[in-house]
Amino acid sequence: MPSVLIVEDEPAIADTLIYALQTENFKVTHVTTGKEGLAHFDRQSPDFAVLDIGLPDLTGFDLCRQIRTFSQVPILFLTARDSEIDQVLGLELGADDYVTKPFSPRTVVARIRAILRRGQAPAAKISTLLNHDEGTMTIACCGKPLDLTAHEYKLLAILLGQPGRVFTREQLLEQAWHDPGSAMDRTIDAHIKSLRAKLRIHSEDAAETIQTRRGLGYTLVF
Repeated sequence: MPSVLIVEDEPAIADTLIYALQTENFKVTHVTTGKEGLAHFDRQSPDFAVLDIGLPDLTGFDLCRQIRTFSQVPILFLTARDSEIDQVLGLELGADDYVTKPFSPRTVVARIRAILRRGQAPAAKISTLLNHDEGTMTIACCGKPLDLTAHEYKLLAILLGQPGRVFTREQLLEQAWHDPGSAMDRTIDAHIKSLRAKLRIHSEDAAETIQTRRGLGYTLVF
């Protein structure tokens, strides 16, 4: 029974989501402030966290930032803000998804299940398509080593490290380039296109594991 922590100060919204999750056999804990959310993590880390952005004591962004200092638990933002800037900011802080109000409780539950499934992708399936040898800094596709440039290798290694997580272009630049300021967002797009082409030589399925989240970034999904 997966455990979900909901940090939401609007009772009506929280009650609706709690009911939908419990109906689908999730164990739910609900708190109304960021401080209570952090205290819950001290007692027992949940399998998933749903964070409202407009909390009474601190923003959901601040709460997410603090959680990411000690936990990689999947996080979904639930908020009335629907601007692209807020969505990108949430993902840059390490969130896995972003749902705007009003929302369908069933849709939220489905997204939570999908994120949890991606995080538990069968190791056999991953290793069959892509196998990362960190010692030799090589990645093989279907058992055959890929001929990757340094930046292509770093990008694919980052995505492989956290399947299902959406990485913004800014995050990929910061992690894969020594001098991120010397490159542009389109540089990431060009390298992803090249990666897909090299993967496609060995497997169409492998090429399709790198998915684009329009306006947000890239994710690796098995």
